[in-house]
Formats: sequence, C-alpha cells, structure tokens
Amino acid sequence: MPTRQTTLRALTGAALLPLALATPARGNPAAAPVPEAEEPATLCAVAGTLRGEHGQHALVSLCAGSGTPQFTVSAPASCGRAGTRVRYSCRTSGTWTARRAGKSVAGGPLPGSGDYPGPGTYDITATVRVRSAPAAVDLTGQVRATLTLTAPKPRPTHAITVDRTTLRRDSTTTLTYTVRRDSTEGDDSARFGLIGEAGSGVRITTSDTRCVNPLVGRYPSKTRLPYSLDCALTGLQPGHPDQVVVRVTVGATCSTVVSKLGYWMPDGQTLYTGGMLEGPRLTCV
Repeated sequence: MPTRQTTLRALTGAALLPLALATPARGNPAAAPVPEAEEPATLCAVAGTLRGEHGQHALVSLCAGSGTPQFTVSAPASCGRAGTRVRYSCRTSGTWTARRAGKSVAGGPLPGSGDYPGPGTYDITATVRVRSAPAAVDLTGQVRATLTLTAPKPRPTHAITVDRTTLRRDSTTTLTYTVRRDSTEGDDSARFGLIGEAGSGVRITTSDTRCVNPLVGRYPSKTRLPYSLDCALTGLQPGHPDQVVVRVTVGATCSTVVSKLGYWMPDGQTLYTGGMLEGPRLTCV
C-alpha cells in the first residue's frame, strides 16, 4: 500500500520569513538567528482506503502528536458509498504500532498514546475497524503511513526509581521507591501509585501515612484493593527527592507490579496541563 511522507515543522514568527531576509544579531554579523522552539503539534497523513463489496469505502489517515511527553496516535476517517459524493463521519478503533529504523518503539489501542521517543521518521501501521451507520459502512483492514517528526523530546521533569526490580513468590519484599522532581516547572505535589495483578493474591502495604489502599464500590463501601496503593506526595522540589517504603507480598501465584506518577504543571487555568510518568515495572520469579 502506498505511503505518504510529511515533515512537521514550526511555522511561527521568524520561521515564516525567507532565509535571505533573516537579520544577524546586532554587534555580531556572523551570528546566525536563533531558531524558535517548536510548539507541540499533530501531524497527519493519508494511510489508505478500505473498500467493501457494495461500494462502501473509508479514507483513513494516521495522526501522531509530538512536542509533548506523550506520543498520541489516532486514525480519523471519512466514509462514503459509491454513487454519492456525500462524506459521512465514522468511528475508528483498532491497534497501532510505530517503528523507527525498523525497531518497534510504541504501540497500543486506537486512539492511544505512549512516551514520545523523540524526532525521527516513523513507520506507523494500524489494523483498524471503521464504522458509519449513515453510510452503512463496517470495514476492517490494515493501513500504513510514514511520518517524520522534528520536535525535540521534552526533558523529563520527574523521575521514579526503586532499589530492586524483582519479586519472589511465597515471600514479602521490602522496596524503597524514590520520587524526584528535576524541573522548576510545576509545583511540589504528585500522586504516586502502585498496582499489581488482580486475582493473583498479591498485597501491597506500607506504614507511610500518605498512602492508602484505595476504596472501590459505592459509598458507604469499605472494600479496599489490597493489590493497589495510592500515595499523595507534597514537598517535591529540585534537589529534594522523596521516598516511599512499601512491602509487596506475593503468594504461590506470581504478579508483576507497575508504578506511575501523576503530577500537575499549572499554566494559569488551562486544562490538561498535568502529566503521567511510568515508573519501574517489577517482575516476579
């Protein structure tokens, strides 16, 4: 299937001026103009057309976001039928995989996101299902596009480390997680969480009063998830990391344990300025 390659570039401010009109910095004729930082943006390319037996068709694009910590991929589509020029809105779902230099770097359900791997040329393939009731379209197939992203990878603002990464069955392991904030952006608060596999019998406990096993169910339910832990941290400042000591008890059935950190990056009253950081994944032997 043919692919279409598109390059994402910032077209703001002085970047719109022809290079011949760029003015060197005063006092240093040889100095080149400093390029402006590339703003977060979404890049799309046509990825393919799915066709049905009775003239149904869906034109599918693949889109990827860059310039933020998240690499967000979606597959918008427009639907139609033979004999009419009317274009219908349609729903897409499925899975995607992004490869760079032949190596898989991200993937998951559509729409979905992963950590932004940085600038480069990505070969994105997706297995999609496209549906539209008005157009009587229900098509499934694979599409592909090549996208070249130029935004630099954002510098990490937070980090999570742990003093060991292996759990053993039929034992309790004490672990020390260290949470850092390495940027002056944002504030000193964060939500640190751990979760094991439901039904495995794993239990996560701590004596840290900032942490709880979260409640589930409708009030006044007192049922807590023994395999999950939620901690509210404050006082995170550059050069002042925090630690959380937990105990993970694994029975005869092994369980992995994953960790995440949620943090807020205030920008006035703008919404969606928070972030999520994936921490170490504990394996079990």
